[in-house]
Amino acid sequence: MFKKLFRTFAVFLFLSGSFLGKAISNELTFFTIGTGGTAYTYYPVGGMIANAISKPPGSRECGKGGSCGVDGLIASAVSSRGSVDNVNAIISGLRNSGFAQSDVAYWAYTGTGTMEGKEPAKDLRTIAALFQEHIHLVALKKSNINSVKDLKGKRVSLDEPGSGTYVDAKLILESNGLSTNDVKAEALKGKAATDALRNGKVDAIFVVAGYPTGAIVELASAVDIKLVPIDGAGAKALTSKYGFFSESPIPSGTYEGVDAVNTVAVGAQWFTSAKEDTDLIYKITKALWNKESRKLMDVGHAKGKTITPDTALSGVGVPLHPGAEKFYKEAGLLK
Repeated sequence: MFKKLFRTFAVFLFLSGSFLGKAISNELTFFTIGTGGTAYTYYPVGGMIANAISKPPGSRECGKGGSCGVDGLIASAVSSRGSVDNVNAIISGLRNSGFAQSDVAYWAYTGTGTMEGKEPAKDLRTIAALFQEHIHLVALKKSNINSVKDLKGKRVSLDEPGSGTYVDAKLILESNGLSTNDVKAEALKGKAATDALRNGKVDAIFVVAGYPTGAIVELASAVDIKLVPIDGAGAKALTSKYGFFSESPIPSGTYEGVDAVNTVAVGAQWFTSAKEDTDLIYKITKALWNKESRKLMDVGHAKGKTITPDTALSGVGVPLHPGAEKFYKEAGLLK
């Protein structure tokens, strides 16, 4: 009799667990955010935002020590090759969303600029503008590279094809009368690029990231480096031709022992697909700009404080997702 009762109870527990597991799984929504290399700014900011918008079942209530994200949502930051890779992954359905430079996204959406001749990414939609990314041209302090034109004949890492850095590095060379044929181009990313510079395998590296970016912070603490100016006629030619770029300095002390430098910047923005559910994107956008999320932004990363509702629509060149648009209208940020 005891064995029979035990078997019955075991079956009950198994079935209860199965039903409970199904119920929990039905409550969950998984949402990916394509970022960039782990040594640069996109990845840690993506993790910070993923935490802000997530709220797994069983979480404490918002305002009571718990998450103020979207009920049942588990968001994750995914390392990637960067802007172009993220746009392609969104359009193909590989990722739910991703970060990209405003120039790369606009050219992909319209099939113009560096994306001319390719099928326009008409399903690309904006969630929010996030922060400014500065183009870093890094060389060892002892080198004789003091301008973009000094890169001629040098070994230069342009980052990987598929990254926004690669796109922008080519444009910067062109605006200064050079091309990739004028340099010995390498396709290195993150720590591989900084290690190559430190070990003398390359003479300079391009990095497009919000400052301070981890890879360069680490590099500057190990060897003496300098940031090479991207200014003068070349910068003016670039900003005149492409409205996404602006002239903007990197302040002194951003990196150990490195003086202030004039360079150019471009906006980092968060994109998704038009096919994503309107209500879900509305809730995600609302969670992003929740007052509790503000606390995470302020301490989560150096760039977090610059991610604000006031600049959420700055420089947006790709249409808003209807869910995001609904939130911005409700919040009085969009007429």
